[in-house]
Amino acid sequence: METPEPRPLSGAQWTISAAGHEAVIVEVGGGLRVYRQDGVEHLDGYATDEMCPGSAGQVLAPWPNRIRDGAYTFNERSLQLNITEPERFVALHGLVNWASWQLIEQRPDEVTVGYDLLPQPGYPWPLRLRTRWSVSADGLRGEHEVTNVGVEPAPFGFSVHPYLQLPGVAVDDILLRIPAQTRMVVDSRLLPVGVTKVAGTEYDYTDPRRIGDATLDLAFGEVIRDADGGSAVTLTDPDGNGGLRIWADEQFGWWQVFTGDMLTGERYRRSVAVEPMTCPPDAFRSGRDVIVLAPGETWRGGWGIRPEN
Repeated sequence: METPEPRPLSGAQWTISAAGHEAVIVEVGGGLRVYRQDGVEHLDGYATDEMCPGSAGQVLAPWPNRIRDGAYTFNERSLQLNITEPERFVALHGLVNWASWQLIEQRPDEVTVGYDLLPQPGYPWPLRLRTRWSVSADGLRGEHEVTNVGVEPAPFGFSVHPYLQLPGVAVDDILLRIPAQTRMVVDSRLLPVGVTKVAGTEYDYTDPRRIGDATLDLAFGEVIRDADGGSAVTLTDPDGNGGLRIWADEQFGWWQVFTGDMLTGERYRRSVAVEPMTCPPDAFRSGRDVIVLAPGETWRGGWGIRPEN
């Protein structure tokens, strides 16, 4: 029997490009490993032969962030998920971020990948997930579809986890704008214990403000919508030489922002994770903004990254 060829730790690689923009999508998690424009790395990604660090670029479904003790109740049924962040005893970031996603369709400037989530003890509902990644002169776009292919209603939430960086600009010096009027108050396990207004506090980023020494790993809500119903977080160079705009459509009512302080080695506070979320942390327990997919129903949502020079 022949010895199989070694495979990249992130699985198959699918590269798309257009108008100087290039992205690499990976089999493991169906996520985003690279996004660059004219050779400038906008994403703090990872190497082909490296396991995805810190959930970089991953798709998070059927829930984002943490569920306390991995336990929740839905339609009077008590369910227990596997604990995937043992140090906080929580179920973290869903069930599809380490799965093998399959190529559905590929063109030079876009690729569609998919994964069929099978029922399991902690989440007994089958889902069909499809993501179309594309690049153009307007930047990077992710368009997501999730369908309940089962016979019962299913609770659902969604997010993505890109780390953004500005070339040569330290996290402390980035001007950050978060269009949100509230933030989650969290405990030592980073689980929500309340919601509070940001106005007049150190967490008010409704106008661009230098990150400085702030340590952020928080969910921001009550988003300030743009005219099209979506919203956008911006990271700007303090010298006014450009930045990044990460936008999300009306399906996303929360932004999680993480300054990387819990990461180790070279990744410590090297970039800012900006995550559009449909629901806040621990939503399966609180019920806050949980989407309930009826049998046969499809949820669709989109987001993207647009360089601003």
